[in-house]
Amino acid sequence: MSEQRALLPDDFTTWLAEQEEDAYALAWVARQSPSSAWTEAAPRAGESGITRPGADLTRITLLETTRGEQETLRRWLRLDDGVRHLAILTAGAGGLREHTPGELAARLAHDPAGDEADLTGLLADWLYRRNAEAPQGLELGWIAAAAAWTCHMRALADCPPPAVLARSLRRAGEQDEATADLVVDTSLSIADLLDRLERPFRPRAGLIDMWHTADALSADVPALADTAHWLLDQISLRDAPAQQIRAVLEPDITDYLRDQRTGGHPPVLDAPRAGQLATARETVQAYTTAAYAGREQEARQLQDAFPVTGSPLATSGPAALWRQNSATARDAVDDLTAQRTALTAEEGTDYFADPELLHAQTSYLAARESQLHLLHDALGRLAFPSPTPPDLPEALAPVAAAQAQRRVIEAFGTPQRAAQALEGQLHYRRQRPVPAHRRATAGIETDLLTRTRTALETLTAAALPLDQEDIRFRVQEVMSRPTTPAKSLTPAPAPPTASHTQAPEPEAQHAARQVHR
Repeated sequence: MSEQRALLPDDFTTWLAEQEEDAYALAWVARQSPSSAWTEAAPRAGESGITRPGADLTRITLLETTRGEQETLRRWLRLDDGVRHLAILTAGAGGLREHTPGELAARLAHDPAGDEADLTGLLADWLYRRNAEAPQGLELGWIAAAAAWTCHMRALADCPPPAVLARSLRRAGEQDEATADLVVDTSLSIADLLDRLERPFRPRAGLIDMWHTADALSADVPALADTAHWLLDQISLRDAPAQQIRAVLEPDITDYLRDQRTGGHPPVLDAPRAGQLATARETVQAYTTAAYAGREQEARQLQDAFPVTGSPLATSGPAALWRQNSATARDAVDDLTAQRTALTAEEGTDYFADPELLHAQTSYLAARESQLHLLHDALGRLAFPSPTPPDLPEALAPVAAAQAQRRVIEAFGTPQRAAQALEGQLHYRRQRPVPAHRRATAGIETDLLTRTRTALETLTAAALPLDQEDIRFRVQEVMSRPTTPAKSLTPAPAPPTASHTQAPEPEAQHAARQVHR
């Protein structure tokens, strides 16, 4: 093992490219946090996805560098623990590239100068360890080992070759046909699942079937957990109610998405909006899980909890004023228009091949347009409050003033969530360096967001006025009331007899009776 200095994410690719031609980097890659992108690209078995465009390189922790395919494969088989993802990385003209151990094993197996017996022993020992170290134990350990083989060694073979399997079973002391059949059948079943994932057309019925399979296996095979989550996302993308919930809950991250498209190294998405994105993704997945796991009532409750707004799509005065002063707001409207145009374009034949996907995306864009109107209307009312109309009856003045807070709640859910979104945008814009395409508007946008956040704080504080005199009067009123004696624990007295049940005669009636006499 070679000790390596700590590398910044931006330096890692450059540093790796400067190594020798046959150098490989073995690195732990942390699990990816929830992303804002709903991708159609299926995850490749055995890969971490760290080499995809826009991947977060902070997930990489360099372990060691190796030389050549044989040494790299040997070290990977020794260091892999079945829990964390150990990636094999190289760098070239196109940037980082990730290799599966199966690719290296396949090249070594076809190398005339290679040692076949040594390779068989290495693979058999690794397969045995994946079974022996599996927390499930017994037969479930062999299921986990078979799944690990299919995910990482599929480039060599869909299931362990007979020589590898026989040696692994012999080391475990389980040389029986039933165990061998279990390993082979599990491997072929997962290989079939991965084959179906790579098909370009995936109808929702097929995705649901694959999700049930991957979800059932993910408890015993952690490597399939990401696949199960991806399949659930794909089902959500084809479910109209799921996309409507997404449209209502997702914060506006137009600035971040626009910076990503410009290339280079965009600023990191701020924590407040990233947290809201993660919560929205979890809620959509919870709805989809309930809807396709037979829990229709639970799915309906989630759908009813976040209704799609029924507001008209005509741009209000406050919304128009906000878009006039905010470049990000204009970008958001333009992006939404571009998505709608691309969805209905004649050349968009891929979407028309899947009517469910088209319907769900149309539902999302319609709900998102209404939601965007609410967001801009609420922010416009905060940043540019309109004066009270001169002819408005005095009794309606507080009603008109309350509409701003009502719109904020309607758009964001709560004033606290609105404050988080504004804080997130401000934090994002204060990162350096500022991308070139928004340097001209950076200062204006920051001032606008600051003024809006201040107005929101004032509005929230004014929504709950505290009248000290009124509070003091009410406290004194309550304290002056006679207290009700506590109920005695002694038995209640017996009810009065008939001779004592007559009520005492009032004094006025008694005096009148005496005068009459």
